[in-house]
Amino acid sequence: MDDGSIFLVTGASTGIGCAAAEHLAGRGHRVLAGVRSDAAAAELGRTDRIRPVLLDVRESGSVKAAAEMIADAVGSHGLDGLVNNAGIQVAGPLEHLPLDAVRDVLETNVLGQVAVTQAVLPLLRSAPGGRVVLISSMSGRVALPFLGPYAASKHALEAIGDSWRRELAPSGIRVSVVEPGNTATPMWDKALGTEGLSRFGLEAEQRYGAMEAWVRAQAQRSADAAIPTDCVVRAIEHALTARRPRQRYVVGIDAHVGTRLARHAPRLLDRAIAVAMARDARRRTGGS
Repeated sequence: MDDGSIFLVTGASTGIGCAAAEHLAGRGHRVLAGVRSDAAAAELGRTDRIRPVLLDVRESGSVKAAAEMIADAVGSHGLDGLVNNAGIQVAGPLEHLPLDAVRDVLETNVLGQVAVTQAVLPLLRSAPGGRVVLISSMSGRVALPFLGPYAASKHALEAIGDSWRRELAPSGIRVSVVEPGNTATPMWDKALGTEGLSRFGLEAEQRYGAMEAWVRAQAQRSADAAIPTDCVVRAIEHALTARRPRQRYVVGIDAHVGTRLARHAPRLLDRAIAVAMARDARRRTGGS
């Protein structure tokens, strides 16, 4: 695609979505940036070549209204690419997480992506060589403790990406899945919060307290070694603009190592996590 393509990026208020929108605009493309608040829209609207779109992927009315607005914006040119980035996270043991919280993650991270893609597919078909990019995660293949709902949603995106890639190939639409490792975004801080297991009650604290401590320590170590969003943005740009985009983009050393272990040595991965948790517990209690 030449410079001047039109792309829709969902979840563009912060993190990867915001970085992708700004980068693509800086490269001369027109970006429709999906956000959920007027404040985020006003912030992004200050950047040339970015047009904010109020879009809550969980609300069918919002998706429909946004699709109509996008159709007016792109006109006969069509939409060159869609970056399905909107997503949320909740953290905690599956035994105690409220089902409504699990549903919210799946509704946003999976059904929301499907709804947006369905809504703009006619616009993608109007542009030559339309692209769909699904932002998954290494969690799509490596499900760590306390991250079950998020990992489940990303596992689902992996399958949806495969199905859509094969279904849309006859239409000339390419579909890619981006699988970042730990990335420097605020999502994990929001997910873990400050309350911890206390919000689930004493039983949860007694049963999972040691595991929570390990998860928090691991999250901090991951944050310290997180890849910058630029690494993910470059993968997104390649998926949108390369003549031959890849089916999958694994971004980050931790993602490469983790996905290979999950595929070829799942028992070894389980053992490594168990040993790491035990070592962390001994360290905290002063054991040897």
